Amino acid sequence: MTASTSSALENIVEVLPCPGEEPLAGYSGERVTKGALATASRHPPVPVTRIPTRLGLTTLTRMAKRPAVDIEFQDLSYTAGQSSIYTFFFCLRIIPQTNGVSGSILTNGFPRQIKLFNKLSSYIMQEDLLQPNLTVRESMMIAARLKLGNELSDRDKNAAVREILVTLGLTKCADTFTDRLSGGQRKRVSVGLELVNNPPVIFLDEPTTGLDIVAINNCIELLKELSSQGRTIVCTIHQPTASMFNMFDNVYMLAKGQCIYHGTSHQLVPFLSNCNLDCPATYNPTDFVFEVLESNAEFIKVMNSEIQNGRVIWLDPTDNPEPKSKLCRKDTLAVIPNVIGSDSAIHFPTTFFEQVTILLRRMMKQKWRNSTAMRLQMIHHLFSGLIVGSIFYGIGNNASKPFENFKFVLCVAVFFMYTHVITHILTLPNEIKIMKREYFNRWYGLKAYFTALTLHTVPTTIILGMIFNTIVYIMADEPLELPRFIWFSSFTIMVALVSEGLGVLIGCNFNCTNGAVVGPSVMAPILMIAIHGMGYGLHIKPFMKSLMNMSFIRIAVVGIVTSLYQNGRGPMECKAQVHPYCHYRDPYMLVRDLGMTNQSSVNQIIGLVGFLLLFRMAAFLTLRYTLMTDIRSQVFAYTKKIFKRNKEKRMLLSDEK
Repeated sequence: MTASTSSALENIVEVLPCPGEEPLAGYSGERVTKGALATASRHPPVPVTRIPTRLGLTTLTRMAKRPAVDIEFQDLSYTAGQSSIYTFFFCLRIIPQTNGVSGSILTNGFPRQIKLFNKLSSYIMQEDLLQPNLTVRESMMIAARLKLGNELSDRDKNAAVREILVTLGLTKCADTFTDRLSGGQRKRVSVGLELVNNPPVIFLDEPTTGLDIVAINNCIELLKELSSQGRTIVCTIHQPTASMFNMFDNVYMLAKGQCIYHGTSHQLVPFLSNCNLDCPATYNPTDFVFEVLESNAEFIKVMNSEIQNGRVIWLDPTDNPEPKSKLCRKDTLAVIPNVIGSDSAIHFPTTFFEQVTILLRRMMKQKWRNSTAMRLQMIHHLFSGLIVGSIFYGIGNNASKPFENFKFVLCVAVFFMYTHVITHILTLPNEIKIMKREYFNRWYGLKAYFTALTLHTVPTTIILGMIFNTIVYIMADEPLELPRFIWFSSFTIMVALVSEGLGVLIGCNFNCTNGAVVGPSVMAPILMIAIHGMGYGLHIKPFMKSLMNMSFIRIAVVGIVTSLYQNGRGPMECKAQVHPYCHYRDPYMLVRDLGMTNQSSVNQIIGLVGFLLLFRMAAFLTLRYTLMTDIRSQVFAYTKKIFKRNKEKRMLLSDEK
């Protein structure tokens, strides 16, 4: 199915003329086409070369200044896969993108520049994704620091946040943690987080979902108030109530991919009468429309033809309220310029270092405030350390139990692997959801986020890991030599960091449910390869040696064994009660039969660093791949083209035969 639209998209929630202006052409016995509306609403623009900071957009005195932005689209269609999807609220999916979109999208009458437009717009998702373990005020201040940078002073940022809290009615819960807010409060916080940099365009995907009737009305009233200050507010609404529907100034209705109405909410009933559909006075017009269409789909064609697939706009000539803000479109409409190269308009408000610093502080604060999780991790490491120490108590210097020493080393490595892989698999998917919203709204860059994500776990990993290491090392009666303990701890901490990278890689690509399946499925072969060759000594086949080096656990085990049993360690004690002779009294014999002779601890550390970089780079690239939809679509299209060409070649060859 293919379709196209042509419409001027003013403030969806509020379109206000400037003082002394004539109102936009309205419907008074005749319909208004897109061209007439665009001519009536467009004013001589003032060109700018970057995002302006002096053009007023709001009555909030401490907010950053932005230009007013109107959006216009002409003959727009969006192609996904083999079908063309026609939906007006492309604005939530298409307007921020470019690939697969045909037609034209204009901002203030000029071709939209996607990089700069992304800086001037914010997208609020249907799900209220808020950072846990932060108060409302803290969340707002972090957003202000990331999104404003040096545009405002710290004093003005605090003042701007206070004004937003007052405007949104959040002062009473400003110091409440976000996970304790009601549904309506969470929605207002979501709006407030994107409002701190005063975006001229705000997209909302189902902002009333999950709210009660009071919260719904409050939400729509808030959006209407924001639009009255000069912003373009665009939102999708399914089955709006009559009171909600009447608050909208410009409505675009769809049924089965076709536009069935475009105009003001008050003109819907007259339009229906024009289509021989008389809406009862006691009916909600939107409910009536979709009830009629469900019973008789032919009316879709009738309404679509009458509205000319959105090209005709039904306006209300009496809707001319006085503007509530200082905004005058005649003075503030600005050309969105062409953005080339390293123009400052496409950069983030903050530097890479500033982004990393802010994000790292936020992550660390959230981690330490999650007292339940911290207590559970502490108990986990203490309890597991005592269990492992009890199982292998006193075997570290016992030559009569050689393979128990190997089991001890393997058990320690597996503990760190499973602990740190599973932790990230279970916690990261929810964090990634929030990151995608913030990244989409250009709070920070992906490199800065990933750097902070990598660094924020290091302190707790080292502290908790050293607690576990100290317990098991002493209880197992390993040599009380500081260099050996340092090497032992270095390998175990490296296993933890490498495992975190593997967990991040899985967590970035799967949800919690699927990740819980994928994680053990990946770790099982890694573990099986690691234990291969125990007792084979020098008879391990070259192929298996190469395969074993593909397991970072194998590398870690070799490193731990080397650090404990080589480098000049003296003979172990023979504690056998039956046979006084101990074949493995010489530690070298144990290392030889494990197939780990002539190994360097430094080389094993280098190998683990290689796996660390491999997993982290793979996680970063896959995360970047999922975020960059344009590149992903291009790869799919290119791959499809290759397969199509190969298929055509095979068909030609078969025909020739």
